[in-house]
Amino acid sequence: MLPGDDYLYRALSAHDERFDGRFFVGVRTTGIYCRPVCRVRLPRRANCSFFASAAAAERRGFRPCLRCRPELAPGTASVDASARLARSAAAAIEEGALEGAGLAGLAARLGVSDRHLRRVFVEAFGVAPIDYAQTQRLLLAKRLLTDTAMPILDVAFAAGFGSLRRLNAAFRERYRMSPGALRRAAGGTALGEITVALAYRPPYDWAAMLGFLGRRAIAGVESVDQRSYRRTVVLDASDGRAASGWLQVTHDARRGRLQLAMSAALAPVIARVIGRAKRMFDLACQPDEVQAALGSLAAAHPGLRVPGAFDGFEIAARAVLGQQVSVAAARTLAGRLAGTFGAPVGTPWPTLAHAFPSAQQVAVLEPAAIAGLGVTAARARSIVALARACASGALVLEPGAPLAATLDALRELPGIGAWTAQYLAMRALGWPDAFPAADLGVRRALQVARPAQAEAAASAWRPWRAYAVMHFWQSEHEQEIRR
Repeated sequence: MLPGDDYLYRALSAHDERFDGRFFVGVRTTGIYCRPVCRVRLPRRANCSFFASAAAAERRGFRPCLRCRPELAPGTASVDASARLARSAAAAIEEGALEGAGLAGLAARLGVSDRHLRRVFVEAFGVAPIDYAQTQRLLLAKRLLTDTAMPILDVAFAAGFGSLRRLNAAFRERYRMSPGALRRAAGGTALGEITVALAYRPPYDWAAMLGFLGRRAIAGVESVDQRSYRRTVVLDASDGRAASGWLQVTHDARRGRLQLAMSAALAPVIARVIGRAKRMFDLACQPDEVQAALGSLAAAHPGLRVPGAFDGFEIAARAVLGQQVSVAAARTLAGRLAGTFGAPVGTPWPTLAHAFPSAQQVAVLEPAAIAGLGVTAARARSIVALARACASGALVLEPGAPLAATLDALRELPGIGAWTAQYLAMRALGWPDAFPAADLGVRRALQVARPAQAEAAASAWRPWRAYAVMHFWQSEHEQEIRR
């Protein structure tokens, strides 16, 4: 549900970035809908209609603004159960979840009935999931036509239309123009790579994010320097073939967005790459809400985010390798695992040469093969058990998975305790209230000895305790540098 129209019009008048992505405004005199941060001349209040989603605006016949580009609006992060379910479904739809098993498959993945999911989705977005999916296909096609030089036929398939005819028909119906006309007006980047912009709500502590990822970067898979994060990527496309390549993320502070560049070979899985990058860099964060909850704790780093995971199994394996060892030691072991079992990937950088092995690749290994890399036998068994659970579908480590059931399933696996489960809730499940109370750094910061005491001390920061943990870890790292 949206606040009152007068409230929304005041936010629109101020171009308040905190509302970007939370609503859209349709202007009846132009037939165009915009983000609240759009810098065109402020329309009259009487001519404005407000919508909870881009899809709801398009269903009413409005076309997307070519200046503020609604497809660049950041997502939202709600801890309300119904809203969280709807947002999780929306994020999955943006990555093409309805292309395979349809709404029933998506509902099963989220642990609810398709009827309940449809009802919650309509309440949150004002449209049915299938209408939302069509809008996302169009917005992705618009992004690719505007920002890249991909052939229009490739755009049609990458956006999920299946044919050029369907793309042309959808564009003429919704946007009253052809894809070719938009391409001629916009131009594009070099065909050798694809670059898209990912917006966020400021502030964003980019230096802290790079520092966290850099200290944990896996040799051969990831690299981090003072301005960018790079990694290899291997994902299965809809036709079953693997798409492999690279991505690079940089920060455009002046425009308040991240720049995601990727190799053209990843075009068949572009929606998934964009979705995973958004999760990894926590672009759904609402920093004003976090700041209000954490108070003085967040004062030193008001734009600190919770780094997500590009792949759930990868972060789970890394978490197991990191149990009771230093970050540097865990990084070394992860590099050995990737270098031994990961598939080779071509990139422009000689330091990036292979992918982290998938759950399916590790599931067929015997624990002894991993133990031979210097991993303890117990942790080798845990990694193989994790891989087999992920490969079979019994365990889904991504935002939107049922939280309680996933945590229970994790704790049933050998070697997965409370700390690892909560760490994965933070980074793989994207749960903003995850709290590894047993973490030594957390207990030191709170000056308590036992996890139960840490839970009690952190209760005031709910539902944003995962962000409190990041502030503790950041402070601990800065103290180590000063020593």
